[in-house]
Amino acid sequence: MENKQTEISTLGEFGLIDRLTRDFPLKNESSHKGIGDDAAVLGFGDKEALVTTDLLLEGIHFDLRYVPLKHLGYKAAVVNFSDIYAMNGTPKQITVSLGVSSRFTVEHIEELYAGIRLACEVYGVDLVGGDTSASVTGLVISITCLGEAAKEDIVYRSGAKPTDLICVSGDLGAAYMGLQLLERENRVAAGAEPGFQPDFSGKEYILERQLKPEARKDIVKMLAENGIKPTSMMDVSDGLSSELLHICKSSDVGCRVYEDRIPIDYQTAVMAEEFNMNLVTAAMNGGEDYELLFTVPLADNEKIEKLKGVTMIGYVTKPELGAAMVTRDGGELPIRAQGWNAFADNSAAPASSAADDAVPQADSTDVEK
Repeated sequence: MENKQTEISTLGEFGLIDRLTRDFPLKNESSHKGIGDDAAVLGFGDKEALVTTDLLLEGIHFDLRYVPLKHLGYKAAVVNFSDIYAMNGTPKQITVSLGVSSRFTVEHIEELYAGIRLACEVYGVDLVGGDTSASVTGLVISITCLGEAAKEDIVYRSGAKPTDLICVSGDLGAAYMGLQLLERENRVAAGAEPGFQPDFSGKEYILERQLKPEARKDIVKMLAENGIKPTSMMDVSDGLSSELLHICKSSDVGCRVYEDRIPIDYQTAVMAEEFNMNLVTAAMNGGEDYELLFTVPLADNEKIEKLKGVTMIGYVTKPELGAAMVTRDGGELPIRAQGWNAFADNSAAPASSAADDAVPQADSTDVEK
């Protein structure tokens, strides 16, 4: 009798990770935290080492028909830095591994590395190694980031307690709407006359949020300067809804967030209306914002209210109350993980089946600060 085969899509990305790694108990005293948070934690003396890695695949995570290589290099590095900051740590080193198909030239890869170099300069991170291999599926980028933090400063996903306040930095949904705009203009360009140039005037913010996100080291610094240590924290990469549920599961709590408290930028709202999309849905599920979602004790309420760029969006509840969003009319909607899922049938939305035929752009738009 044949063994029943399980489609990866039935488990999803995190279900697959749980299943593959459940029989890997930690054996070394220096392995303080393994799989299950934004970064692993390794103990070496007075400081803890933080380790995270991220894999970007052409045709799944990016489309070179509208993503300049320099922007891509910058973003690939920054999303790893963001994981370290989400642990309340500081990124220090990265290694970069590439899979490169034959359609790329040396100049293309130099342009990619120009973005990586800029990110390292901005965030004070060293490039210390990596690997390069041929690829038959386009461009593959794998970056591992090492960071550090004092043991007492590290913040996990698992520390949230009932009555804690739920906070988020910046605004949400802009990166997703920037992606929608890029995909629309790419479709228009495909059927337009040679020399067609899209008009992005007035939409610069949402484009930058998609193409050149920033890790919120400023928020981590501001919290420390104001004597606030979050009880839990993670970055918003897969969507606010998914990240809230991660914290609830890891901390064994529930939550309530308020629809009218979700921070949304004006350009995001205008773009959502133009696409006839539900604005709050885009903000909750869009992902790639790389803002920080964190919880703090209720006693820190007055301190949080004074912080620029931080919004209190709800509070932590007992686990039996579940996770829900309080709507503008006072009703409650259960929060479901509808953000990025690498193995869902629609997960390739940012890219296209024609991505392998895309000609990489060696001369990208300037991303210098």
